[in-house]
Amino acid sequence: MAIELENVLPSEIEKRSFEIITEELTQSGIVLDPEKAPVIKRCIHTSADFDYAQNLVFSENAIARAKEAIRNGASIVTDTQMGRSGINKKRLAQYGGQVYCFMSDDDVAEKAKRDGTTRAVASMEKACELDEKLIFAIGNAPTALIHLYELIRAGKIRPELVIGVPVGFVNVIQSKELILKLSDTPYIVARGRKGGSNIAACICNALLYNL
Repeated sequence: MAIELENVLPSEIEKRSFEIITEELTQSGIVLDPEKAPVIKRCIHTSADFDYAQNLVFSENAIARAKEAIRNGASIVTDTQMGRSGINKKRLAQYGGQVYCFMSDDDVAEKAKRDGTTRAVASMEKACELDEKLIFAIGNAPTALIHLYELIRAGKIRPELVIGVPVGFVNVIQSKELILKLSDTPYIVARGRKGGSNIAACICNALLYNL
């Protein structure tokens, strides 16, 4: 049986990919909210996983509030260098923001060892010292998301948005459900076990590309 390849120009591959995503969603009878569609479709594009059409949960006005924060100079804190590297820092810088990841910092490693916690926990505490608007993009460590929840509840930090998409098995689902309990903090959460640093970064980029 012959294999038929699509003849697509390199510059048109991404456009064609999104067309296919739209076609398959339509065939499945899934109608996306227009405001959320760019985020959901980019997650599907990044992962080839259509479950994101169902498992991404958005707090009320999360996207509008996140975009406003970015326009007003908000920075992004990630829990991995991989997540940091995947975010379009040049585009974010146009609005005055930057991307932080403290996981490799010596003081974070020392604090984690001293306190008997993870670097992810210590990095969330370091983020509290930043005097600026912050979006948190957590794609790897549920301990980061859990401690961020605790810091928010304690009134030590007020994020402009929490992107909660850690991947894995231990306390992953529970960490996400905690964020869904927050009533005054905007969030985008991938319910269940799926997620990853690439998903966290692509959600940030979807917001940046659609300002």
